[in-house]
Amino acid sequence: MKVNTKAKKLDMLNGPIWSKLPQYALPVAMTGILEQLFNASDLAIVGNFATTDRTVAIAAVGANAPVIGVILNLFIGLSLGTNVVIANAIGRNDKKAVERAVHTSIVFSLLGGLLVALIGELCIGSMLTLLHVPDAVFPYALLYIRIYLLGLPVIFLYNFEAAIFRSIGDTRIPLQALAFSGILNVVLNLIFVVGLKMTVNGVAIATVISNAVSSLILFYRLTHTEKWIQVHINKLHIHGESLIKIFQIGLPAGIQTAVFNIANVVIQSAINSLGTVVIAASSAAYNIEILVYYVFNAFSQACTTFVGQNYGAGQIKRCERTLILSLIENSIASVSAIILVLSSGKFLLSLFNSDPQVIELGYTRLLLIFTAYIFSMLYEVMSGYLRGFGISFIPALLTTIGVCGTRLAWVYFAFPKNKTFHTLLMAYPLSLSITAVLILTALLICHPAHRFQAKQAK
Repeated sequence: MKVNTKAKKLDMLNGPIWSKLPQYALPVAMTGILEQLFNASDLAIVGNFATTDRTVAIAAVGANAPVIGVILNLFIGLSLGTNVVIANAIGRNDKKAVERAVHTSIVFSLLGGLLVALIGELCIGSMLTLLHVPDAVFPYALLYIRIYLLGLPVIFLYNFEAAIFRSIGDTRIPLQALAFSGILNVVLNLIFVVGLKMTVNGVAIATVISNAVSSLILFYRLTHTEKWIQVHINKLHIHGESLIKIFQIGLPAGIQTAVFNIANVVIQSAINSLGTVVIAASSAAYNIEILVYYVFNAFSQACTTFVGQNYGAGQIKRCERTLILSLIENSIASVSAIILVLSSGKFLLSLFNSDPQVIELGYTRLLLIFTAYIFSMLYEVMSGYLRGFGISFIPALLTTIGVCGTRLAWVYFAFPKNKTFHTLLMAYPLSLSITAVLILTALLICHPAHRFQAKQAK
């Protein structure tokens, strides 16, 4: 039986927008949620089956989350540059530009992954020391991250391949690849940790193998898909002009998302100073709260891609409608997700660690973080709208000021006066609300739709 490898292209330039946004966003959200659930299986399995101290094991995996987040979010942001460049070229019906961007992205992701892996292996010991990882946790945290870094080339490759598919509106193929590799990841976790009595090294190896599988699945699909985004082995090289355009949009977007994690590295350092139980509670809660983040971030990506294509086609009214509908639909989806998670929050936390203190502290984090998510949802969508017009530097700069600046100030000035978990977590609603106001101000000042229409009228 022949396998259907044709990508399903979503028509973003014609017809209703309101019904197509969820078609795009929900598979993206599900991809992120599944990825996080499969990653959370690392914590759940070492937290319940490791032969060493299980709280130490879960803390070791969780202590690396901010470092991994900085690296991944920078390159995921760069992959958004690929998304916008291809989407805009599709709107202009420029097939040559699409082809160059596709092949450039594939090569860059692999080379970038190799370079970052090498730098990471050289620096990671010092980074964990700066994070004040407790002595009991340090060797396990170092072991996990060293293995994880080896998988960066295939991890980066998957994210750029997924961005290529999403640029034409196909969000299901990346979801299917991730679902298969994620199930593989859980199976391998059980084999390595339960069967072979490994600890954090087992879940790290399982993560690398499963990511390699997902990236290979998408690469195969790209070499056998329709001509708009089809990959040809003999055309795999970097096109300078395409790379520059990807960097112009993607690098600021990467900085914007990585800034969260740079600030969170500082917060993680403060969390680490509060002890192993707090580290374990915060790590478990993070793996739950981020499920909601993936929901509203998916609508932000949808907004970026829809605006990118329609801007390329000169359909500015559809760009404006996309922003309004993205905000409305995102609000409904995000609030629903928050209610669902909070209603089962303590049960979900218990899956990671049954310690009552860990569960109580973890639920406290969920409550405080979710109060801040309404602000995060607003500025994520507005930033996505600006990126669709190619305006990427301004939201990145304002996010750096609003998120990183506020959180750093809070950790260094407010937290030392009252060193509690609750005090530390207040940095989240404060920083996200400030950032939302800054991005809204930038949107009102830039107003890219009006500028484009004024230019066309001349």
